[in-house]
Amino acid sequence: MTLSALRDDALRVRGAHTEVRLSLPWIRSLPLASLVDPVVEIDGRSHEPTISLAGRQVIAADLASEDGWWYLQDRVVLQIPDAATPGIHDVSVSFRLEIPYLPGGPDAPLRLPFAFTRALRTTTPAGGVSLDVGEAA
Repeated sequence: MTLSALRDDALRVRGAHTEVRLSLPWIRSLPLASLVDPVVEIDGRSHEPTISLAGRQVIAADLASEDGWWYLQDRVVLQIPDAATPGIHDVSVSFRLEIPYLPGGPDAPLRLPFAFTRALRTTTPAGGVSLDVGEAA
């Protein structure tokens, strides 16, 4: 069974940016560099997001040089400029998840494709104990 990567409160609008908070759909925590090629689609419009890490914006290709971890309860913030207004939107996220401890071939780790789609409301209050990756507890 795949864990849901888009929780009820995954979509939010902050100033001039739209954020999609992505949960880890795996059974254990992984290095942040495990997130490969994320793409966000909002209301049918495709976006290549940056990743927000403690106030810094990192492009997905540069995650390989990040030392951080993606813990099960926490979420990676995918940020795109001005993509959504407050309200309900159809959100899709696709990416590959690199599992560094499982072989995917003779010279590479396993890379699993994931895609999630949901209608999300921008005003759903955040619940639970999750933090955004890179955020201090």
